[in-house]
Amino acid sequence: MTELLVIDAGTTSTRAMAFAPDGTCRASAAAELTQHYPQAGWVEHDAGEIWARTHEMAAQVIAAVGGTDRIAAIGITNQRETVVFWDKVSGEPLAPAIVWQDRRTAQDCQALKEAGHEATVQAKTGLLLDPYFSGSKIGWALRHWPQLAEAGDRLAIGTVESWLVWKLTGGLHITDATNASRTALMAIGSGAWDDGLIDLFGAPRAALPEIVDCAGRFAETRLFGGAIPICGLAGDQQAATIGQACLNPGDTKATFGTGAFILTMAGATPPISRHRLLSTIAWQLGGRRAYALEGSVFIAGSLIKWLRDALQLIPDAACTAALAASVADNGGVYLVPALSGLGAPWWQPEARAAITGLSFATGRAHLVRAALEAMAHQSHDLMTAFAADGCTWATLKIDGGMVANDWLAQDLADMLAIPVERPSFTETTALGAAMLAGVGCGLFADLQAASVMRGRVEPFIPKLNDRARTARLAGWQQAVRSVVDARDAQLG
Repeated sequence: MTELLVIDAGTTSTRAMAFAPDGTCRASAAAELTQHYPQAGWVEHDAGEIWARTHEMAAQVIAAVGGTDRIAAIGITNQRETVVFWDKVSGEPLAPAIVWQDRRTAQDCQALKEAGHEATVQAKTGLLLDPYFSGSKIGWALRHWPQLAEAGDRLAIGTVESWLVWKLTGGLHITDATNASRTALMAIGSGAWDDGLIDLFGAPRAALPEIVDCAGRFAETRLFGGAIPICGLAGDQQAATIGQACLNPGDTKATFGTGAFILTMAGATPPISRHRLLSTIAWQLGGRRAYALEGSVFIAGSLIKWLRDALQLIPDAACTAALAASVADNGGVYLVPALSGLGAPWWQPEARAAITGLSFATGRAHLVRAALEAMAHQSHDLMTAFAADGCTWATLKIDGGMVANDWLAQDLADMLAIPVERPSFTETTALGAAMLAGVGCGLFADLQAASVMRGRVEPFIPKLNDRARTARLAGWQQAVRSVVDARDAQLG
């Protein structure tokens, strides 16, 4: 048994991958997931589809590497704040899964803010009052979907990794500490569910899973013809942090997937942000927690998908680098991608996207370039907030589907004015889950030993002059301010 099987249950797709102990990917299979938009600002998944696609992809990869005898352990990583509701007896979903991007609880969160609860929530959880996190979603679902209340003791609630473990094992109800830390129901200092938070959001305590470490022998699955231990669990951004070998205080990674998520390691003490960043658990091993400071951007790769699918402006994501390079600059065009509100450091859930600076000279390439530039602009906003909280970035390690784009990687280096480092294998979320599984099954002694799986990296060095950088940032800040002002006027 030499392969580590990873289940990576993302927002737009679910995949399975098999890794050798040296980090080589032996096999991979992926399937798209359907996102449902029943109302403006609402985003849902079918949890049954997530499970069916996951089972199918895992079976394909296991067959590709020679069967269950080749698999040493399973690691699971997932979209974090998405919440699933299911029946403990039938094992079937009771309602749609509410996705992390969903904004239906914006008014609920605003009411809690106005009632003075945000300071308490931030002190206990490291999070802010925002629809992004699972707690308000759970409370909303209990109030609006009567079948959940009717389920009584049969109701189970969990994030996506919890749902998958339940299905793989036939009834084990657990969640790892990283995913639990994103619910706004767990006190990150103690690593336990908090009764006050549970009451605040209206979550049923009996329906919540047990909180466990990120690595260990949790259970076995026998769904693929033989017993395979489940040994690694982590939310996708924490898994990517591990996969990038960000193991020491100050190490920073940015994942550009559906959204963009930047984490800086903080050590054994929860960091306190005064600039609207998040404190989160990076991992928990042997009951001991490591913490990180995080900035979350809601729209990244999904912006390119929107240009392709909704606007039909591009045939595929691969053409965006050439289009961006085909014009000398953005032509004064800025795209503020608040399609699901603005994330850190703005935290404006009611904000809406805008394109500014359009003229008759604007062409398709300018719009595409403005979309790509928005990644560096949003990252710069976060870099400024991190620095104000005492976390200065020296180097940024990037990963995720978007960073295969060389133009984007270089633009990040240019706008942040620091070296950017891209690993040769950019699916570091899956790699981090494999590293955790390797530690959990005893293949590696610790995460430091497992970091041998990371492999080679490619550097991108800043080339843009200060004057050009300053001018671009001024245009961006003006565009963002117009979006925030429009939101304030609307709420008026």
